[in-house]
Order: sequence, then C-alpha cells, then structure tokens
Amino acid sequence: MMAAEQCNVHGELRANEPMSRHTSWRVGGPAESFFVPSSIDDLSMFLRELSPEVPVFWFGVGSNLLVRDGGIAGVVISAARILKDLERVEAEVVRAGSGVPCTQLARQCIRWGLGPSEFFAGIPGTVGGALAMNAGAHGGETWERVASVRTIDRSGVMRVRAPAEYAVGYRSVTGPGNEWFIEADFCFDPDITPSMQTLHEMLERRKTTQPLGLPSCGSVFRNPPGDHAARLIEAAGLKGYSIGGAEVSEKHANFIINKNNATATDVEALIEHVRASVAQIHGIELVHEVRIVGEALR
Repeated sequence: MMAAEQCNVHGELRANEPMSRHTSWRVGGPAESFFVPSSIDDLSMFLRELSPEVPVFWFGVGSNLLVRDGGIAGVVISAARILKDLERVEAEVVRAGSGVPCTQLARQCIRWGLGPSEFFAGIPGTVGGALAMNAGAHGGETWERVASVRTIDRSGVMRVRAPAEYAVGYRSVTGPGNEWFIEADFCFDPDITPSMQTLHEMLERRKTTQPLGLPSCGSVFRNPPGDHAARLIEAAGLKGYSIGGAEVSEKHANFIINKNNATATDVEALIEHVRASVAQIHGIELVHEVRIVGEALR
C-alpha cells in the first residue's frame, strides 16, 4: 500500500480537495487526499492499509483551524459525520461521538437533567475538537467531565483510555502520539440541575458579543493568566486593523474575521501582527488557540 489513492474503501476519497470548503475561516489550500469514511470499520481498514509513509491529518469541522494556502500533504481524514452517536449509558454518564456538536451535547444533557453541562453550548465545533484542546466556556472545561475516551491509532487499532493517561491543562491536552479521539464518556454531577434558560442566555450572549455571522475561528488567542486576550488586543488599538481581507473584529478583539476574500496568508500575517503588537505594548506574549497547519504557498 503506497498511497491513499490506492486504498480499497467504501467512503469518499477525493484528490486535491480545497480545504477552504471545510474550514470556518473559508481559507486554505488543497488536501492532497481527503477521505470521508463510511463507517468506523471503513476508517480502521483505511488506516491499516495506508502506507506508513503517507502523512495523516485528522480533521473535525475546521472551527479552530487555519490551513495555509499551500495545502496539506498526505491524507486528511474527515470522520465527523460517522461519529454522531449520543447516548446516556448510565444514570450520570453520557457517551458522545467526536462528531457531535458541543451545543447538541449541552442541549441533550439538559433534557436528561444532567449538569453541569450548559457550558458546552459556549464551545464552537465538536466533541472531538473540544477533547483535543480541552475547550471550555463560561467557567467549565471539557476534561473536567471526561470519564474515559476511545481512540483510534495510525494502524487502525481502537483503544479505551483513562483521563490519567493524558496531561491536561488550559487549552492543552497531551497524550499518546498518533491517536485520535473517536468518542468519550462524560460524567455529570447528580446534585447539579442544569438550566435550559442558562443555555439560552449563553447563546444570546455569544450572539451579541461575537461576530457569528462572519467567517472566523472563534477565539484566536488563549487568555493569559489573570487577563483576557481581547482586552489586551483592544487596548493595543487593534480593533478593525486589517491585512489583506482579514480584519480584527470590531465586535470582539480576539476574533479575526475573513471580511473580504482573505487568504490564509492574510490571516496568519494578522495573527502575528497582533501577537507582536501586544508583546511590544503590554509585554505579554499571547499564545494562539487556533491550530495552524499545512504549507505556505510557493
């Protein structure tokens, strides 16, 4: 097995797939190969048969991702559509596939009366992305609720792992290499009753304070200890600052929007300008939350 194109699979395998079709910023060059498996078994077979020499990039829904204009070599695996299961497996335990939107998880947990779960509604993207970066919102973090995870590795082998096997920090998760999350069991507190009203208030707050109608990735930078990235960026006078078609949002300074046919190069240059400006003015080095991958356009 020498290349992704030779795999005998049931799912969709596309060549030179524009990643701009799949990322929330609507930018990015092509994936050399783009695979959408039809089932977990199909995914496992694909990984088993794929040449070890072919790079693999695991893709969720592209909500926290910047793909450079030169694209991604090897194969991009987009498995979110087959990882949609959401069930209550015990009184206080919910099993969610990595492709389940975090907002859907929050709503269903509230219907089941499981809390605290409202904070998941403040996380853009899916359970898989939330697991990969310990995403959080409104005082809650993903891994505070994780009881176990199920992963698949580069050879198509699936495992169940405990939280103790991962080093989890603020917007940071480190664990076994070359494995990807396919589902998780979340444990909730029977003494905490969630509120649909609280969820709706969170969603309304997002709508009024964030530029949700424009292509963006959500928060670009992590909040530094004891402060907020948005405050630092706004205090540096960067709201509305633009490079090419990319602009620091006037509504929320920690959002960069694709305002006018931006390229990934525009977005990355603006990220670096914001980082350097905040460092110069405030003496604080911001660390970006967004994952930047791929090759620069040659």
